[in-house]
Amino acid sequence: MRMAAKSKKSAKKKSATNRSVKKATRKRPATRKTSKKATRKRSAKSREKDPKGGLTAAGRKASAKKTGSHLKPGVKKKAAEMTPQDMRRKGSWAVRFYGRSKMPPLVDAMGRPTRHALSAHAWGEPVPKTLAAARRIAAKGERLLERYRREKQA
Repeated sequence: MRMAAKSKKSAKKKSATNRSVKKATRKRPATRKTSKKATRKRSAKSREKDPKGGLTAAGRKASAKKTGSHLKPGVKKKAAEMTPQDMRRKGSWAVRFYGRSKMPPLVDAMGRPTRHALSAHAWGEPVPKTLAAARRIAAKGERLLERYRREKQA
């Protein structure tokens, strides 16, 4: 049994030394050039979240694959161009996100907007930095829902 343990250890040492020798013998170019594409490359996880707010198309696809949901991009149309379904979607989103009694933080410790605040950009709204700005978006959502109800009855 001791013999087997020793041979395993020595095999590990040998493979480790072989790796280090291989690394040392690799040729490297004289100068290292980095292209713009290499520096801008983002990980797969970060490509799912839009840095300006919301999810990218890849993020919505990944979410569908993971949870079976069917997420749609936010409605960015002007109020005059919206269909009743668009009014209902955007209005319920605005009230759900910014009409809460206990609101999540809108800015972090460094003063940057949080993902919660950035979601407004994905829906074509200004990114709220204060509670009052968030409440204005919620009030706009209420107006959209009221308009949807009126058009539905007519």
